Amino acid sequence: MNDHEERWPQERFRRLRQQADPEIDKVVAEYVQAQPPGTGALELVKAVIAELGAAKREARAPSGEPPASEIFDAIDFAKELPAWGDDRELLARGQAVFADYGLYQAAALFCKCLPMAYVEVSSAKVLAGVSNLATHSLTRRVAETGQMLVDVMGLKATDSLQPGGPGHTTAIGLRILHSFVRALVNERYAEHWDTDRYGPPVNQELLLATIFDFSVVTWEALETMGVVLTDEQRTAHLYTWSVFGHLMGVDACRDGALTLADVEPVSERLGRLYESSDEGRRLMARLLEEMESFMYLGWRKLPRSLVHWVFRDARYNADKVPELLGVPKPAWWFTALFAAARNAHRRKWLAAPVDGVIRWLVHKAGRHIVVALIDRHSDGQAAFRIPDELARAWRIKQSSPAVRARRIRRTVRNTLRVPAQGRKGPR
Repeated sequence: MNDHEERWPQERFRRLRQQADPEIDKVVAEYVQAQPPGTGALELVKAVIAELGAAKREARAPSGEPPASEIFDAIDFAKELPAWGDDRELLARGQAVFADYGLYQAAALFCKCLPMAYVEVSSAKVLAGVSNLATHSLTRRVAETGQMLVDVMGLKATDSLQPGGPGHTTAIGLRILHSFVRALVNERYAEHWDTDRYGPPVNQELLLATIFDFSVVTWEALETMGVVLTDEQRTAHLYTWSVFGHLMGVDACRDGALTLADVEPVSERLGRLYESSDEGRRLMARLLEEMESFMYLGWRKLPRSLVHWVFRDARYNADKVPELLGVPKPAWWFTALFAAARNAHRRKWLAAPVDGVIRWLVHKAGRHIVVALIDRHSDGQAAFRIPDELARAWRIKQSSPAVRARRIRRTVRNTLRVPAQGRKGPR
């Protein structure tokens, strides 16, 4: 038996799929039962989301007004960093990967990480059902995911994952929210949930996949975009996400950080989970609709084109993701760019100009995505905001006049697109 099989036998994956988070689930179950009649898991999910937003706005640990404060106070046992998780230098290097390549990672989030979540059927069912119930917006959940990236990785400040820091608050909050999601599924969808097939909602295999989406899948997307990380950068980035995973209750990060040796066996296993579903296709359609509404005139098909681009040579069955999710065909001009890029590998003199064009497009798309999240979700309980330091580095204005000006431009673009689509059909 090789090292991979010893650390990642099939039995371990089967166990992870059938395992939830018993420590937190016990606390949440007792808490839900103690609430007044008529108070369900959905109301408590909304209360937790509101408390998380308030805690981050006020730069404090989450423990404000009831009822959410009571659940945060009840899980003090889960709030400490692991003994292996306080390497400040390694954390700083891991966070620097985002600080240095944040706009590329914004594009990776939309074009690869989220689609990877949508082709895991149990994940798609939870995201399409429970998230919509809790926030009345499928795309609001996307903004919350983007905010998580910023909270954990957005600044070169290792205290983000210390108790009271935004990354720590986000991790603990997600752990509680995932437990409430399981309670909500049991409350509303128990008869339709196939536990034998999917395991419990937000199970440990799915949580491990989530950590991989924000680390390993991101590296692969960056490499497609022309940004190749060193092994040292990947190790540090995976270490930082492992610390976050530990706080979030990921069993695979309980006793130590994931390493580069884990990448191949876990990726191979996760590749067997990809499947088409109505929920996944609906989520992907809404995600593209959100992104494409913010693109400049003539660029509307850029997001769908980039989705095809980042999956074109993906390993472990991931190359099938665009087809499984029903992603529309790329723009004709991007198809031509595909061909030029492939030819460039055989003609070295052409490689640099073509790669430069692609990196420019990706950088542009990433900036549009961040601006879209700010403009669409800068208010509300769990708002999307980025620190001034990143906003300056990415040349993004977050002031009210800037947001209003962009809203006017977007209205003009959408007004012009409607008659154009009426004449020519879907673009």
